[in-house]
Amino acid sequence: MKIQAALLRGPHERFSVEQLDLADPGPGEVLVRIAATGVCHSDWHIVSGATSHPMPVVPGHEGAGIVEAVGEGVSRVATGDHVALNWAPSCGHCFYCLNDRHSLCSAYLAPIWAGTMMDGTTRLSLNGQPVYHFSALACFADRAVVPEPCCVPLPKAVPLEVAALIGCAVTTGVGAVLNTAKVTAGSRVAVFGVGGVGLSIVMGAKLAGAKQIIAVDRSEAKLETAYAFGATDGVRSDNAVVETIREMTEGRGADYVFEAVGIPAVQEMCLEATRPGGSIVFAGIAPMGSSTNLPGAVLTRQEKTVMGSYYGTADPARDFPRFADLYLDGKLDLDRLVTRRYRLEEINDAYADMLAGSVSRGVVVF
Repeated sequence: MKIQAALLRGPHERFSVEQLDLADPGPGEVLVRIAATGVCHSDWHIVSGATSHPMPVVPGHEGAGIVEAVGEGVSRVATGDHVALNWAPSCGHCFYCLNDRHSLCSAYLAPIWAGTMMDGTTRLSLNGQPVYHFSALACFADRAVVPEPCCVPLPKAVPLEVAALIGCAVTTGVGAVLNTAKVTAGSRVAVFGVGGVGLSIVMGAKLAGAKQIIAVDRSEAKLETAYAFGATDGVRSDNAVVETIREMTEGRGADYVFEAVGIPAVQEMCLEATRPGGSIVFAGIAPMGSSTNLPGAVLTRQEKTVMGSYYGTADPARDFPRFADLYLDGKLDLDRLVTRRYRLEEINDAYADMLAGSVSRGVVVF
């Protein structure tokens, strides 16, 4: 079938909206009519070259839609289901899946980074030549063929825009709090970077019962937004930010410090902003090949713990419905995350707004 998709032909180029060919779903695959796709920094890493990926590629990994057809052997979803898309599918039986680390599943790792389906081929093409899928989803398009484990059914009462954000930002942020760090009630939390993921961390910290939630960002507007999501304090990111956080936490530093931007220099500040015995959680994706200076002597003498959180240490089949229920119960204010809606033809404008920091989360709607 013919579809409209945002195509990236190479690093540092603009997206071009083009008509591509999409093959029917094969065994174990699902055709989804995309309804909404979040505008996330992880896709921009392909544009900037911070993430290497085969080209040409259709990005888009934070999506939701309606199942239109299923391939042979598909049993967990059916035509008409509303689904949030999971960009880290898991097999359920490798070492990592059996140890409840589904986001680290080894079975899908190679094809995802090759930009293909499990059989090593693509379902996308242009003039007979392969076009690659980002994160097994390629949902900057009006339709996508994805592996069955990428589809997580959600109640139809959840708006598909919200379901799309559950597919990445919400799970990455709330999951980092509840699954990775396991923030305890009454603790002090600092969050560096309050975009879509950072605001989800703020919501997660509030849900966990943190008594102090310090939002850190360069933008005053984003700090004001963070208050609406549950932050108790806001701090402009500058050379004095570490001292300011210590002053706000009785001279010690925060119990848990989250980094949600993927910048090594910010990650280093997080270490300094954490109290002795506290935990630092990196939820942002740093550029491939970058390095962060975390002095071993400080980690040892002050017993600080550094944790990586990939996709909020989530099991999407468990956590997507869990977060959807929290939304429906009024405990996660996810509607407010959507700052602006765009048509697919406005994808370059959407990224310009994201880079300018003028949106919490932009969403492409179809």
